[in-house]
Amino acid sequence: MKLPIGISTFQEIREGSYAYVDKTEFALRLIEGHKYVFLSRPRRFGKSLFLDTLKEIFEGNQGLFQGLYIHDRYKFEKFPVVKISFGGDLRNIEAITERIGVILDHCAKALQVSCGKASVANRFETLIRKAHERYGQKVVVLVDEYDKPILDNIHHIETATEARELLKAFYTIIKENDAYLRFVFLTGVSKFARVSIFSGLNNLDDVSLDRPYAALCGYTQKDVEATFGSMLEGVDMEKFRAWYNGYNFNGENVYNPFDVLLFISKGFLYRNYWFSTATPTFLVKLLSQQEFFVPELENLRANETLVDSFDIEKLRIEPILFQSGYLTIDSIVEKPRGGLEYRLRIPNREVQISFNDMVLDLLTGQATRLPDYQDGLYYALQNGDMEALRTNLHALYAGIPYSHFTNNNICRYEGYYASVFYACMASLGLRIIPEDITNRGRIDFTLVMEDRVYIFEFKVTDEDPLKQVREKRYFEKYLDTGKQVIIAGIRFDEKERNISSMEWEIIR
Repeated sequence: MKLPIGISTFQEIREGSYAYVDKTEFALRLIEGHKYVFLSRPRRFGKSLFLDTLKEIFEGNQGLFQGLYIHDRYKFEKFPVVKISFGGDLRNIEAITERIGVILDHCAKALQVSCGKASVANRFETLIRKAHERYGQKVVVLVDEYDKPILDNIHHIETATEARELLKAFYTIIKENDAYLRFVFLTGVSKFARVSIFSGLNNLDDVSLDRPYAALCGYTQKDVEATFGSMLEGVDMEKFRAWYNGYNFNGENVYNPFDVLLFISKGFLYRNYWFSTATPTFLVKLLSQQEFFVPELENLRANETLVDSFDIEKLRIEPILFQSGYLTIDSIVEKPRGGLEYRLRIPNREVQISFNDMVLDLLTGQATRLPDYQDGLYYALQNGDMEALRTNLHALYAGIPYSHFTNNNICRYEGYYASVFYACMASLGLRIIPEDITNRGRIDFTLVMEDRVYIFEFKVTDEDPLKQVREKRYFEKYLDTGKQVIIAGIRFDEKERNISSMEWEIIR
């Protein structure tokens, strides 16, 4: 079998004998149980391929589904399909309007109807009604990357707002033409607050976190073993899972398909395949502008509103990180007073390393020198060499350019120094526990390696951080692990912008 890298056309995959993970059971469930559907998933999770799969189902191309779940379970009728996929450069309202017009013209030509040259909303309505009239069947509307016109302009609030209003009017046409529609499916990365974009389409059923659809996009462990098992012979599957599995949408953990395909294609090399191609520029800009305490991204707790959507005018980093795939669901807890609490985590080692590399560059402004610091820190930790650890940490902080402190707001908040430490350690790919809970309090930072445990306490005052660790005996939690336990106290000097002292003690 060939690997369908970069191919999101169902027909090409099936006719070209490419490997295909069967998702048609989810398609059948949606078709039979819903009419208006919204699905949010991160980039490169297979949304476009699934949408194209729906297109082939509704166009009645049963032959393409030979051997798949849906083949003998569905009556393949032919419906007129309007498929809208936002692509290209959409960085102003004129480009967005022009792109929508081109898409509608292509759809009209494919359906052999005319939708005129009025506003895009009116042309969309004309297209739906004429297609229904011509074919005597209700119309299917499939929209891929519905949010791209907004996300491409997220840091230009005026353009983003214009795009939102244009899309609101455009999508309202769907609700107003209910009598002519068989099925509607919209997908994208982000979900904007209903009051801002979907207010005209409030009958949309969001299945993004519905348990029956948790594995609609992405590969489960069973999928990987069944479809790619022979291609992964000789691979350490525990390491493979640690690197690329771990995304969770309220169900079974899944792999990002792009990672699986590239890992096999590149000869089993562990690299950040998804992260290097899926990180949106708006997220990098947002991270650089907002003050955030990096360790809080581990075990973050969020309510339904935070996870559900966000507003253009009130951008918050947490829902964007979740919807973009840099945080995922660890567990969902029903609160005693009602409602749900989402406990979030970083999905896997790829995201842990790559995301913290990016954050570390934003925090320190020295991307080209970071690999040297990271290598030195890794070997020092691996060998239990605390002198080398102190030397490398001091060099890391000393290397932050003075201009970075004067031109970057992120350097001025209270948790900055601890955030640099956390991001650096997390970028090493090691097991880390920020704010580690014990029966005597919280450890600022615990790092667990194969043969030793490091416990760190930080202070930006004249207090002795190591004294606190000794007095509260934080280390007792790890005395029965059989590992060497090292406690360390680090004091930062805000005037010198560096470590003023670092002391440690080997407990056992």
